[in-house]
Amino acid sequence: LPTASGLVEMGAHWIHGPSPGNPVFRLATRYGLLGPEAAQEENQRAEAGGHPPLPSVTYGSSGRVLSPEAVSEARDLFDALLASARAFQGAEELPAPSVGQYLRAEIAPRVPALGGGQEDARRLQLAVLAACLKLECCISGTHSMDLVALEPFGEYVSLPGLDCTFPGGYSSLPDCMLSALPEGTVLLNKAVRTIRWRGSFREEGEEGRDFPVRVECEDGDAFLADHVIVTVPLGFLKERHQDFFQPPLPERKAEAIRRLGFGTNNKIFLEFEQPFWEPQQQLLEAVWEDESPLKEPSANLEASWFKKLVGFVVLQPPEQHGHVLCGFIAGKESEYMETLSDTEVLSTMTRVLRTLTGNPHLPAPRSVLRSRWHSAPYTRGSYSYVAVGSSGDDIDVLAQPLPEDPEDPRPLQLLFAGEATHRTFYSTTHGALLSGWREAERLNQLFEAPGPT
Repeated sequence: LPTASGLVEMGAHWIHGPSPGNPVFRLATRYGLLGPEAAQEENQRAEAGGHPPLPSVTYGSSGRVLSPEAVSEARDLFDALLASARAFQGAEELPAPSVGQYLRAEIAPRVPALGGGQEDARRLQLAVLAACLKLECCISGTHSMDLVALEPFGEYVSLPGLDCTFPGGYSSLPDCMLSALPEGTVLLNKAVRTIRWRGSFREEGEEGRDFPVRVECEDGDAFLADHVIVTVPLGFLKERHQDFFQPPLPERKAEAIRRLGFGTNNKIFLEFEQPFWEPQQQLLEAVWEDESPLKEPSANLEASWFKKLVGFVVLQPPEQHGHVLCGFIAGKESEYMETLSDTEVLSTMTRVLRTLTGNPHLPAPRSVLRSRWHSAPYTRGSYSYVAVGSSGDDIDVLAQPLPEDPEDPRPLQLLFAGEATHRTFYSTTHGALLSGWREAERLNQLFEAPGPT
């Protein structure tokens, strides 16, 4: 989205794990869309574990910069515990149903030793651990890590490489991909109301033939097809699958849609006349010093929604963007933020930054821009996670084409792609891309298969 000073990403932000195993990275490289750093071999080999490791400063709610040693001590503990949470794949006995409960059970016995046993230092470490959990909520696209299932958590695969952005915006990639297609191939602003399948829809005209699928649009247009690849977000399917597909989906697939998790992660962009941060700082983190992962968070969204904000990334380079911070916030608090006016969000963010920096005279941002993924009727959130009560098998069930009977004379009427259908790369753009290629290949195989002789 172009703004006054440059370009901001309302959706996907980074290429996560830009290395040869990532198809988004391969395409971006082929089209020459990346900056010189992304091409460096050592950057492609770096194990970042899904976090862009940016030079950062951490502010506490008491209005001071927190000691980097104290912050990294707590973060190292959290990272170690999170890594251990990925080890329960296929385990018969689970210590807890969710990642959140597991982490709390691991943190609790370590509390007395935190911060060298000193009360203030221990409290600060707990506050940093609480902040780490919020960041993890953004990464998983969930309200709480208590909703994320422990057993399948380790199935998600992080690719190597230092996360990078597109200098010309993420949309420069689909623009290049689209430029290879004939004019008029892609129709935009053409919302689909219903997909009728297992039907017999006659084409008009003398030579007209019969099609099993009819895609009906909200503007009244309709398209007949043998095959349709459905890539709508899981959030939309959760809300609308009963009336979106006629006949409705088989119960097994409807169950998978219900069980899998789908949450919200939003961005809040703040544009400043002048930066209040140092030029080398690329990440400003927020820690609320009275919080602990062992305490129930406040349920009063109106009073404390902003505490779910994990911090701000500084958009780079400032020559291109101006002085812009991008805040990340997940979950119910993020959804509540969508209901507020720009003015309310801007004044709350100003108050938060004045609190964190300890500067009551910090100038307010001159503008605010934010994503609203939960309110968007065709997404209803951001991306998927494997929820408690669900498993990676549900992802595979969601990805299964219909009709299910392999003997059906008209196979592959409905195919399913999108990030929520990729078992190891769900929640990512590269997972979405690979799932689309997977379904295209399925159709290729069908067209190449020798017909009955």
